[in-house]
Amino acid sequence: MGKRLGLFILTNILVLTTVAIAWSLITTFTNIDGSFQSSDGVLGINVLSLLIFSLLLGFGGSLFSLAISRWVAKKMMRVKVLDPEKNLNRAERAIVEKVHRMARAAGLVHMPEVGVYQSKEVNAFATGPSKKRSLVAVSSGLLQEMDEDAVEGVIAHEVAHVDNGDMVTMTLLQGIVNTFVIFLSRVAAIILSRFVRPELQFIVQLAAIIILQILFSILGSLVVNAYSRHREFHADRGGADFAGKDKMTHALRSLQNYANRAQVDDHTDDSALQTMKINGKRSFAQLFSTHPDLQDRIERLEQS
Repeated sequence: MGKRLGLFILTNILVLTTVAIAWSLITTFTNIDGSFQSSDGVLGINVLSLLIFSLLLGFGGSLFSLAISRWVAKKMMRVKVLDPEKNLNRAERAIVEKVHRMARAAGLVHMPEVGVYQSKEVNAFATGPSKKRSLVAVSSGLLQEMDEDAVEGVIAHEVAHVDNGDMVTMTLLQGIVNTFVIFLSRVAAIILSRFVRPELQFIVQLAAIIILQILFSILGSLVVNAYSRHREFHADRGGADFAGKDKMTHALRSLQNYANRAQVDDHTDDSALQTMKINGKRSFAQLFSTHPDLQDRIERLEQS
């Protein structure tokens, strides 16, 4: 990705960190035993209880992030939803028709919501908790800079994401990553708290949980981002099936041509949404990128 981790990962980190703090405070001022420590077991830790807690919180945070994904995207990007039942201008209706045509080609029963957001960048994204409640949005910059065939290829790529159920798959993967993050951060925090005086153990354990959970989440994002790069190749092939290989290749080449010129709207810090978009700039560390290099995608598509 271009600047930092995706919205989905950031939302998870915030959710998990908030719950970690709340859980620690609740167990401190109530009779609930939230320490997950016992007099026996592995290192004196109640592994089963901790694992169940990690699973519930890990998948709960991930599912919550998925549930609000469409709403958050609309708010962050200030997406104007194009209702086909209302009066639209010619350009807006053309966008809706392109999305619906690609959705029908993909065999989708429920048409995605269609939207436009104001940004100079040449980009588009798809999100939503399910195929029934999906959103495909394109930037005003994409519509201004790209020709009709390229726009159609981009839209086909985003519809392929919806058809592949990429957001749901990412949610399941993120849930597994979250589970390991929560489990390992608490095991390490409990062990670290034993090296200080009893009156300092709570503070040390809480601080260690927060710090380690954020660090482990960043490491876990390597796995999620690797899947994100993998899904881009699949979405390119899906876009080629729906719009035609020539249009999909043309769209990627057009994105490549405009990549250096693309810039984020001064009033919208949307870098957190890079994981959902068709066009992500390469970062200083490719392992943290949500998108493969555009040239790699073009070559892979041409060889398929």
